[in-house]
Amino acid sequence: MPDNKNLIYVNEDKLEFHLTNQEVSYIFRVFEKSKQPEHLYFGKSIQNRPSFDFLIEREPRSSINLNEKDYTSSLEHTKQEYPGFGTTDFRYPAFELEYPEGDRISNFAYDSYVIHEGKPKLEGLPATYTDSAGEAQTLEVILRDAHSNLLISLFYSIFETRSLITRSVKFHNEGKEIVKLNHAMSMSIDFPDDDFDMIHLNGAWARENHVERQPLFKGVQSISSARGASSHMHNPFFALVRPETTERQGDVYGFSLVYSGNHLGQVEVDTYNVTRATMGINPYQFQWKLKPDEAFQTPEVVMVYSATGINGMSQTYHDLYRNRLAREPWKNQTRPILINNWEATYFDFTEDKIMEIAEKAKEAGVELFVLDDGWFGERNDDSSSLGNWTENKVKLPDGIAGLSDKIHKLGLKFGLWFEPEMINKDTPLYQEHPEWVIRMPAKPISYGRNQFVLDFSNPEVVDALFNQMDAILTHGKIDYIKWDMNRYITEPFSTLLPHDRQGELYHRYILGVYSLYERLLDRYPDLLIESCAGGGGRFDPGLLYYAPQAWTSDDTDAVERLKIQYGTSLVYPLSSLGSHVSAVPNHQMGRTTSLDMRSAVAYFGTFGYELDVTKLSEDEMNQIKAQISFFKDNRRLIHEGIFYRLKSPFEGNETAWMVVSQDRKEALIGFYQVLAQPNPSYSRLKLAGLEEDTLYTIDPDGEERYGSDLNTIGLLFSENERQRGHFWSINGKSDFHSWIVKLTAKE
Repeated sequence: MPDNKNLIYVNEDKLEFHLTNQEVSYIFRVFEKSKQPEHLYFGKSIQNRPSFDFLIEREPRSSINLNEKDYTSSLEHTKQEYPGFGTTDFRYPAFELEYPEGDRISNFAYDSYVIHEGKPKLEGLPATYTDSAGEAQTLEVILRDAHSNLLISLFYSIFETRSLITRSVKFHNEGKEIVKLNHAMSMSIDFPDDDFDMIHLNGAWARENHVERQPLFKGVQSISSARGASSHMHNPFFALVRPETTERQGDVYGFSLVYSGNHLGQVEVDTYNVTRATMGINPYQFQWKLKPDEAFQTPEVVMVYSATGINGMSQTYHDLYRNRLAREPWKNQTRPILINNWEATYFDFTEDKIMEIAEKAKEAGVELFVLDDGWFGERNDDSSSLGNWTENKVKLPDGIAGLSDKIHKLGLKFGLWFEPEMINKDTPLYQEHPEWVIRMPAKPISYGRNQFVLDFSNPEVVDALFNQMDAILTHGKIDYIKWDMNRYITEPFSTLLPHDRQGELYHRYILGVYSLYERLLDRYPDLLIESCAGGGGRFDPGLLYYAPQAWTSDDTDAVERLKIQYGTSLVYPLSSLGSHVSAVPNHQMGRTTSLDMRSAVAYFGTFGYELDVTKLSEDEMNQIKAQISFFKDNRRLIHEGIFYRLKSPFEGNETAWMVVSQDRKEALIGFYQVLAQPNPSYSRLKLAGLEEDTLYTIDPDGEERYGSDLNTIGLLFSENERQRGHFWSINGKSDFHSWIVKLTAKE
């Protein structure tokens, strides 16, 4: 029988489960021969039926079967929901348990189900949420091991209006013996064919989230991190798309893990063209000791289906992560335009210099001043003072509280940089507690940026860092934190954990990080936090739950940012993308681009500045004032509108994107040319998302066009006789050029 909102249908006789709304359907059943969940369908919403027997696929094959003389009881040829290890399925499992006898053979069978109103919270973990219980429903399917008192709860949540399913898993030990959990994916799904390309976001420091796309092949392909963080290398996201799928056409299945630690996203294609997709905590270097009466909760995976291409998938993620992952008060609050002193001064600053920058920035319209690295201990370079979060009175005679008071009197908010997870050897904290560093004491330790990683699996470490930060935040009146993390974990060993629990370190570490975020926000609920990890090294949904914006990359070059921001937008909303106008020549690339180009790229993010405004000319300051005024007029449109990618920087010399207001009355287009071309052909850009019958005024030209022809024919971005009279006059359209076009519906 269905529930009263028709989100979850259950056929009690056949044990079929159908989660459905107007956008998506997810169907599975209990396989009568094994009593294990069998996957039937995930995709576009379909009508509910008395039975979905017609989706069952059975064929006697040469294989090993569960039941004697039953040639269709092999799990190897059954599409499953949460496959285990050790019976008749030889593909990679979704989980692996090690029993006291040393075997790893599991046989979990269906036990019962429960339907929860809304979405239950995941203990100690970030997750999407509902504003009201009636907004979603959650199906909990309980599996019981035939040979132990172990239970597995499979959680499936469906929202009323969103084209997605969220999944997570909880393991319960109701027995009297300890078992070891060696492998615990958050989801697994078997698709009936392999006609897919895999899309993921690949990169490195300063070139994060580049879009990769390749066809599936027989065997296993994966994205992962074993660095202690989600990493610059592979964002915890991948998508399966049909080969013909484009930005706005075709089927897409997206998988995004709400987690900030080691992860694995894996796709396996078997010899019968069945595609198994799994995602969760990376099993490499993971093991969890599950004692009697204990439970283990996996992170959440958000599975999005789009029938309208890759951009449709992105819009679903954007809306969900902006409104049901980011939390109050900042999820729908205007974000302040900031200036950060890092590229202006690095470590070499005084209070007078900081105030000089802040005063000049205030004149331009900036709303938040952020003091970056170098304000604490004896921090004059990157070799000192992490872990000693006390003011450097040589640089700041009146301390953080005195500087904060002066900044606030200017009419600016005040922000501060921290890197709480790291420590240098010269600090009192290290001298008092060298055992708080992640390392094996009997073996050498590696050096990264002259710093070590604190053992956040230890609650005492979290307490100590909270107390230090709390002292600064309480007296300093801090409005914003930039939370950095500049080193991956090496020599993973905790002096706190016994030898048989070292496999828990990575996960306990990230739980400790979440705990510190949670404690700070409980104490300072209005605090705005921007996460950072050497740029985009931990740009993931897990941290967006606590920090609604993230520093997208340390690379602030406008041209490189086209690729970085384009790729990041596959999953993450513009309101989460930290984007600054920085100094030129660019400090990472050495490239010189115009203020117009730099601002035109940075507009499509949180927007701010990272340069020494005191060194700018009067003309440059006037440009910055105009940019800030423009962004203030349009930031709600940018942060709350619907985003469309129009031209990919990975496919040519031009990049284009646009954002359309929810009511379709306004739109903002960014169009970018990397290199100038001699005697170019006409470049006409088709727009998207506009109301067909609405007449729009185009700024800056003042021309009026209907949405129908702008969507179908597009805007001409090449010059023609109306812009210049002579073929030898190029009007300054040189390398690294940008156009910003505003559309407004005519009343």
